[in-house]
Amino acid sequence: MPHLQSPELQAWAAGFPLVLLHGGVTLLILVAGAALYALITPHREIQLIRDGNAAAAVSFGGILVSLAIPLSVSLVASKSLLDIGLWGAATLFVQLLVFRLTDLVLHGLPQRIREGEMAAAALLVCAKIATALVLAASVAAA
Repeated sequence: MPHLQSPELQAWAAGFPLVLLHGGVTLLILVAGAALYALITPHREIQLIRDGNAAAAVSFGGILVSLAIPLSVSLVASKSLLDIGLWGAATLFVQLLVFRLTDLVLHGLPQRIREGEMAAAALLVCAKIATALVLAASVAAA
């Protein structure tokens, strides 16, 4: 049994609360971003999901992944809670803007998702994940 004063246990005891705090703040930003997206999207994905629309579920799942990618890189790039908040808010803003532009450029896709078309949902998810990866790389390079 390891001694309670071992350097490993002390490091864990000192670091674990920070992991919970930093991870918790980042998850809150993720939830806020998903909620904001649900408000600005031209189709009501949450209601469509409740109604059993698989295309809406795929599309909204893609949003969660697409928001999480740059947020996770922001978390790695951050050195403090303030950094996490600033990078998180910045990446969230850019992602939501790009998502809205994607919805506008790929007009007609929201209606197709409302109708349950999986091809439209897949294209929308791929476009959003692609932008998430570019944004994440930009944050990593900053």
